[in-house]
Amino acid sequence: MLSQNIVNIAYLIAAVLFILDLKWMAHPRTAVRGNVTGALAMGLAIVATLLSQKQEWSYILLGVAVGTVIGAVAALKVKMTSMPEMVGLFNGFGGGASILVAGSALIAAQQALSQPGQMQMKIATVASGIIGSVTFFGSYVAFGKLAEFLAVKWKLTPWQKVMKYGASLATAIGGIWYAVAAGLGTWTLVTAVASIIVAALLLLKKDRFPGMDALKILSGLIALGLGVLLVLHPENMELFWALVMVSGVLGVILTISIGGADMPVVIALLNSYSGLAAAATGFVINNTVLIIAGSLVGASGIILTQIMCKAMNRSLTNVLFGTMGPTSETPDAEEVYRTVKSTSAEELAMVMDGIQRLVIVPGYGMAVAQAQHAVRDLANLLESKGITVEFAIHPVAGRMPGHMNVLLAEANVPYEKLKEMDEIN
Repeated sequence: MLSQNIVNIAYLIAAVLFILDLKWMAHPRTAVRGNVTGALAMGLAIVATLLSQKQEWSYILLGVAVGTVIGAVAALKVKMTSMPEMVGLFNGFGGGASILVAGSALIAAQQALSQPGQMQMKIATVASGIIGSVTFFGSYVAFGKLAEFLAVKWKLTPWQKVMKYGASLATAIGGIWYAVAAGLGTWTLVTAVASIIVAALLLLKKDRFPGMDALKILSGLIALGLGVLLVLHPENMELFWALVMVSGVLGVILTISIGGADMPVVIALLNSYSGLAAAATGFVINNTVLIIAGSLVGASGIILTQIMCKAMNRSLTNVLFGTMGPTSETPDAEEVYRTVKSTSAEELAMVMDGIQRLVIVPGYGMAVAQAQHAVRDLANLLESKGITVEFAIHPVAGRMPGHMNVLLAEANVPYEKLKEMDEIN
């Protein structure tokens, strides 16, 4: 076992390396160095934590082996075009880990929590449960939408209308039944009135899936209520898992209603959530480096989210609670492809022979078609004729932050040719 002083020094070194990691990751020329530095910092923090107390090494080594195999296979097999889905999965892993650590710490500290002076751990456990669960379930919904096996069309079908009115009726009846069964009193009457109000909200929007905005608000309020109860009664583990379940519902309905064009914002926001969940878990187990690393991830994710929202001329609230009107029917393949005219980089270069400057604005279509290499070939041909070629990168192009940068880097497009929106304008 290492002494606490040595562990603290290791944590301090890891924290400095995390900050240098962020600095170096800000520029492509030093991004590889930053990536390696971040990995070293995390490895140092893990080793210091494991050696700070006695461990059951068989379980730890088994977990490390399984995680290493999964990570290595993912790194070798996953294509660059699937990076958004991978980022969504990684965010979910962070949220899930925060839930499990907070839950296990709560179980281990049952007797200590009954004593005064434990308010920090109680509140941190609630925060870790809520944020971690929203991140975990929201990230896997985002993964499903990015992988295109979880598509949602907001034009209500007949069964969805049945579900809408059925949910409204069930909510009202359930609230009234609970009030009568539990005995009429102040809180039971409040519950009954609240259920009737929610039932009415479910019917407000004719063109919406059953009261999605109302469900978001209701889930958030219930999660906060369960959090307060858990702070008051930390010995009741059922409250913690109920908190996780309700927060999971909130994460699902927050994410499932967001369109594909807004997915980069969602990925950035979920990344921020995973950092905040880790920071909250750090307060639960009194781990300094976890608090620092989680705070860095959370702050950088929030800043990136705000930048992307500004680039879209939308607020974060508008993205999360945006209108979900009926969508038009998806055209069939014949209708789409009969308007497409195939060409090659050489043919396009001939057409553009007389121009002096070309600005290419890549988008999600380039990712789907895996056309980054063809675009690079076109740029090389035009540059060989003395034409200036630049790439204008919109902050929310693609399906994750930096999606176009990753694809163009794979095609060996020099980073100096990639211009941000303000710079190219």
